[in-house]
Amino acid sequence: MSRVDHIGGKTFHGRRGAVENTFRYSIDYVLLDPAAPEGGPGLFSRNRANLFSVQDRDHGGVPGHGRGLAWVREVLRAHDAAGAEKVLLLTQPRVLGHVFNPVSFWLCHDAEGALRSVIAEVTNTFGDRHSYLCAKANGAPITREDTLAAKKIMHVSPFQEVAGGYSFRFDIGPKRVGIWIDYSNGADGVYATLTGPRRPLTNAAILRACLRRPFGSRRVLALIHWQALKLAVKGARYRPRPAPPVDDVSR
Repeated sequence: MSRVDHIGGKTFHGRRGAVENTFRYSIDYVLLDPAAPEGGPGLFSRNRANLFSVQDRDHGGVPGHGRGLAWVREVLRAHDAAGAEKVLLLTQPRVLGHVFNPVSFWLCHDAEGALRSVIAEVTNTFGDRHSYLCAKANGAPITREDTLAAKKIMHVSPFQEVAGGYSFRFDIGPKRVGIWIDYSNGADGVYATLTGPRRPLTNAAILRACLRRPFGSRRVLALIHWQALKLAVKGARYRPRPAPPVDDVSR
């Protein structure tokens, strides 16, 4: 059995530019080793229905048809990136079978446990997915001080162009997780964070999460659409969804 961690965290989004908007919500992530035998408490399952669950098909490729860890290792080989020795998945769990993950993270470590690559798996509300491979050019370990850049490839918000780029920072510690993403396109942009303590997932934690943040990813989707309505009322320009990227990964 392997340990599954719970990050009962906070996410913050701050929009810059002509139309500003900010929000902060509590959110639940789990951190697990997809190569290990199923672990965690009784109310959590891998690839089976439960109150909390993580399904391999939700990650590593097209949503609903993902290949999980095998896909990650193929991506690392194709991009000559390090970290295939120990891969962890940081993601929002399914709650009563429903899932929507705006962003999940594959955390790729070397044999000594140093973080070498991160694959940020981004999914929009239209069902499109694109993943950004974050790694240092020289393959050195990623520290909390490092900023990794990526060109924006996929349409995420209908109120932002597919232009500009992202800056990522990662601080994945044994007691706390911190991820900071800064999207910039000239004077426009969005600053997003995910921070929270890292603790073993327990049945009590799952029940508390379901009481405090009911409906899981359904709640996430509702909050996304509520913020979109606020932006529309403020006068933000709506941009139709373009064709999704041809490639599923960029670096």
